[in-house]
Amino acid sequence: MQILRIDSATTGANSVSRVLTQAIADHLTAKHPEATLIERDLVSDPLPHIDSITTGAIRMPQDSHDEAMAAAFPAERAVLDEFLASDIVIVGAPMYNFTIPSQLKAWLDRLGVPGVTFTYKDGAPQGLAGGRRVIIASSRGGAYEIGGAAEHQETLLRDFFAFIGIPDLEFVRAEKIGFGPDIRDQAIADAKELIAQL
Repeated sequence: MQILRIDSATTGANSVSRVLTQAIADHLTAKHPEATLIERDLVSDPLPHIDSITTGAIRMPQDSHDEAMAAAFPAERAVLDEFLASDIVIVGAPMYNFTIPSQLKAWLDRLGVPGVTFTYKDGAPQGLAGGRRVIIASSRGGAYEIGGAAEHQETLLRDFFAFIGIPDLEFVRAEKIGFGPDIRDQAIADAKELIAQL
C-alpha cells in the first residue's frame, strides 16, 4: 500500500491544514504499518505553473513532443505516476482567497491528462483514475456554505476529482480558524476526532 501526502499551505508551523495532514498520515500509517508514505510539499518543493512546454509534455502524445517537451516529460509524468501509484491520497487544502492555493492547482494540472485520467465517451466525460481513496484536509478562516457565492475551494476539488473518476472525497474540515485561538483550537480538536474515525 502507498499513501501520498500533499501539503500546500504557505504558513509553516501556523498551518492548520498541515496539522490535519500530519494527523491523518499518523492515523493511517498506524492502521497500515506496512504502507509506504510518500510526502510531497508543494511549498518547499514547488511545481512551476504549467506553460506551453509542460502542457505539451503532459497532454500531447510522446511521439509528437518537441525537444523541450521530451526533456520535460519525465519529471512531469513522475508527478502523475506518483498519484496513480497511491492507494490513499491525503491533500492539505487550505482556503486562500476563496479557493485553493495556486501551488495546489499546479499539482492538479499534472493530474488531468486526457487518455490517462479522463476521456470522453458518447459526448460525456469519463474518469479513469478511480480506485483510490482521497482525503481532503480542509482549513478555512471563516465558515462557508459548500457551493456558496464565495466558496471555490472544496467545490473545485469535488468537481476536479469527480471528473477524473473519484467522486467520493472524504473531507476533514477545520473552519472559523480566524475567529480566535480558542475557536481555532476547538476546530482542530473536532477535526482530530473525525480523523480517529477514518
